[in-house]
Amino acid sequence: MNITPIRNEKDYQNALNRLELIFDAKKGTEQGDELEILSILIDQYENENFPIGMPDPIEAIKFRMEQMGMKQKDLATVIGFNSRVSEILSKKRKLTLDMIRKLNTTLHIPTDVLVQDY
Repeated sequence: MNITPIRNEKDYQNALNRLELIFDAKKGTEQGDELEILSILIDQYENENFPIGMPDPIEAIKFRMEQMGMKQKDLATVIGFNSRVSEILSKKRKLTLDMIRKLNTTLHIPTDVLVQDY
């Protein structure tokens, strides 16, 4: 096992290629240990060099509603009237602090996502 830090794109590609070769390694083996360490290094490099921004708050609500099989009327029980839900989902009305708290609790969407400007 010869693991080095990932400092540039070439190192990153080499690490990905090696990871692909040992992807099915069993835990507790030398290759399994190498797989675990390479995964951590690749993850760190990707987080630093290819950051993923937070999703749009309204798109996050729509996505979570879809995941949970919720309709607009179901969301109305959480944040208020159907008309208010419609205005929020069409971005005509901003989320209030109270709505953000309820959405966080009910839909389990992080408040960091919900408080963003849109």
